[in-house]
Amino acid sequence: MLGPPIVMIEKVCKSFGENHVLRDVSLTVRQGEVVVICGRSGSGKSTLLRCIDQLETIDGGTIRAAGHLMGFRERNGKRQPLRDAEIAVQQRDLGMVFQNFNLFPHISVIENITLAPVRILKRKRAEVREEARELLKRVGLPDKENAYPRQLSGGQQQRVAIARALAMKPKVMLFDEPTSALDPEMISEVLDVMTGLSEQGMTMIVVTHEMGFARAAADRVILMHDGGIVEEAAPEKFFGNPESEHTRLFLSKILHH
Repeated sequence: MLGPPIVMIEKVCKSFGENHVLRDVSLTVRQGEVVVICGRSGSGKSTLLRCIDQLETIDGGTIRAAGHLMGFRERNGKRQPLRDAEIAVQQRDLGMVFQNFNLFPHISVIENITLAPVRILKRKRAEVREEARELLKRVGLPDKENAYPRQLSGGQQQRVAIARALAMKPKVMLFDEPTSALDPEMISEVLDVMTGLSEQGMTMIVVTHEMGFARAAADRVILMHDGGIVEEAAPEKFFGNPESEHTRLFLSKILHH
């Protein structure tokens, strides 16, 4: 059973110079829902994720996530932009997993996972370390706590990155093409962890080209094209009987590789 809406995107616009990357995008994601966003390169899907997490500022519209009006506060019906420190507080409720892992190379796996909860949430180190060990078990790496990122494969690094995001106890997890930098044999180990999270009820918005994952784990699949959403359906309908010509074209290209 899906819960109430936890991410509400309304008429969001974003341009980089003359390039309109997002055009009036609206999307609601409910608690516990897994939404997969796909589309060609340049369709706006990664920018949308980055706007949800306030790594990009929006030009128009509103984004509410995990109870926050992202990037703003409302006073007397007017909006004021937040300062960076205030945005950082909002971001704590969102976990972001990037293409390139972004682990700190000079510290061990367990330190990568515990750094933010200790430093940002001011939690007790011993408690956080215990949780980090549990998270390493969850992502299938119980024996890697003292390893350094360079000693791990790409798939292992990405699983550590997922554990690190989970250590902040986010309400929503955002994945930006989490397997696109990985060798083919490592992709499934990361997708298996993500499927496990979805089964445990984690709210997830996933930008990916992995259609097998979309079919198996998504509640809804969305196709973006040219900065807008052109299709939005449950997986069986999305793959079996899409309405948009863009979707049919996209699927014919991606599924016949």
